[in-house]
Amino acid sequence: MQDKRYDVVIIGSGVGGGAVALQLAGSGARVLILERGPVLPREPQNWDPESVFVDLRYRSTETWTSGDRSFRPGQYYFVGGHTKFYGAAMFRFRERDFEAVEHEDGVSPPWPIKYADLAPYYDEAERLFGVRGTAGLDPTEPPRRAPYLHPAIPHEPVIAEVAERLKAQGLHPFPMPAAVDFGAGGTCVRCGTCDAFPCRVDAKGDAEMCLVRPALLQPNVQLRSEAMVERLITDDSGRRIVAAEVIESGVRHKVQGELFVLSAGAVNSAALLQRSATPRHPKGLANSSDVVGRHFMNHNCTGLMALHPFKHNDTKFPKTLAINDYYFGDADDGGQGPPLGNLQLLGKLREPMLRGAMPRWMPRAVGRAMTARSVDWYVMSEDLPHPESTVRLNTDGSIDLRWHRTNLNAHRRWVRKASGILREAGYPLVLAKPFDMTTPSHQCGTVRFGDDPATSALDPLCKAWDHENLYVVDAGFFPSSAALNPALTIAAQALRVGRHLRTEVLR
Repeated sequence: MQDKRYDVVIIGSGVGGGAVALQLAGSGARVLILERGPVLPREPQNWDPESVFVDLRYRSTETWTSGDRSFRPGQYYFVGGHTKFYGAAMFRFRERDFEAVEHEDGVSPPWPIKYADLAPYYDEAERLFGVRGTAGLDPTEPPRRAPYLHPAIPHEPVIAEVAERLKAQGLHPFPMPAAVDFGAGGTCVRCGTCDAFPCRVDAKGDAEMCLVRPALLQPNVQLRSEAMVERLITDDSGRRIVAAEVIESGVRHKVQGELFVLSAGAVNSAALLQRSATPRHPKGLANSSDVVGRHFMNHNCTGLMALHPFKHNDTKFPKTLAINDYYFGDADDGGQGPPLGNLQLLGKLREPMLRGAMPRWMPRAVGRAMTARSVDWYVMSEDLPHPESTVRLNTDGSIDLRWHRTNLNAHRRWVRKASGILREAGYPLVLAKPFDMTTPSHQCGTVRFGDDPATSALDPLCKAWDHENLYVVDAGFFPSSAALNPALTIAAQALRVGRHLRTEVLR
C-alpha cells in the first residue's frame, strides 16, 4: 500500500504536533497528522473515578521495563495526547529557568534560547488554550506584555480560606493559571472530575480542542487516528527522511513526505528514533551525538493530603492556587540555598483514586472519610538531566526506562517544608505519597536541543542536526525540566517552530 506524498507529516497529536499543525493550517502545504490512538469517546466513564483510577479504562495496556522490573506506565494514547488527562495547569517557565541554575545535586543547564524568544508565543499559547489567571501576584513571574485575557478561576470557600492562611504566613499564593473554559458563556460545569480525567463537555483546554480541531477546519490538514508509526525511513544518503512506516488496521504501509515533525512524547519519540536505526545511523536517527534516549527527566513530585478531622471539603475544582515562594531558594532564609520548587493544588481526591494508588487493605469507608476532609496538593521539584537516565529498546521492541534520580534531598526538604506550611494553615495531619516512573506525566529531555551538534540532537528550532527535514517538537527537546508543568512551554516552542516552517521553510 502506498500513500500519496504529503508536504508535512506530523507524528503525534498532542501539544507539540497540534501546535505545529495549527500554524500550518490554511497554508498551501498538505499536512497529515498521524496519531496512534483513537478519538477519546465522550461517555459516562469519563467522569467515573472507579473506571479511570481502578479499572484504568483509558490507560495504555503496554508493558515497559526498568531492568528486571515490569510495569504498566501511565501513558494515554488518544487524539490530543496526554492533555486529555492533564490538570490544565499552564505555567510559563521563569526567566532564570532558561539559564544555568545551581542545584544541590548539580547545575541545571542553560537552554539555547531565552525567555524573550518564547514570550510572544507564550502569549499566543495562552490565547489558544483560553488560560485563566491573574498577573502580578507570583513573585517569580516572568515579564508579560499584557494581562491574562480571562480572569482567574475563583477559589471555592475552603480554598479561599487556605489562601488567606497562607498569606498570614507571609507567603504569596496566587491563582494557578488554568486552561479551563470557565466563566460567562463557558462550558465548564465545575464537575469535580477534571485533573486526571477526560472532559465529557469539552471544557478542558486540551490539545484536541484547542489545536487539532481548529487545524482540521482548514482543508489542507488531515488527521488519521489509530495509525501507529513504527519507524522513519531515510534516503540512501541518510540525510533526508522520505517516509514513515505506519500500521493501520493491521496493514503496514509507507507515508511519504517532504518534511517530518516527530511529536510522539519524550519517551516514544526517543524510542521511534532508535527503532529507525540504519547502517549509516546505527544508534538511531538524529543521534550522532549519542544523546537520543538519554537525560530523561520527569520532575520529583509528591502528593500531599492535608487533613483536618472536623473540616469537610466539598470543593469541586480546587486547582486554583499555587505557591512559588520557594521556587529559587528557601524563602525562610532570604531566598538563599538551592531551589526547592513549586507547590500547587491537585484535583480533588476521591476514594477510588486512593484505592488505585494505595494498598488494597484500606477500607473504603476510611478512604471516603479521608478524601471528604482533605485538601490535596502537588509538591514539585526540578529533576536534573543525567546521561544514565535512559529510554532504550528491549529485544522485543518494548521500552526500557531507567531513571537515575537527582535532587531528591532538596525535594524531600521541600516536602517537609510544604507539610509544615499546610499544618500551620490549619491542617494538623499531612500524608505524603511520592510519584515514581510509572507516572511519566512530565516526561522530557530525551532528544535535547542546543547550540552544539556534539552535545545535542536538535538545533534551537528543533531541527535534527543530522537530517535536513526532521524536527522533533515535544518535551523531548527540553535540556532541563524546570519545576513547573511543561505543557505551555511545549506549546510556545511548537508555535515558534510552526511559524518558522510556514514562513521560512515551506515558502
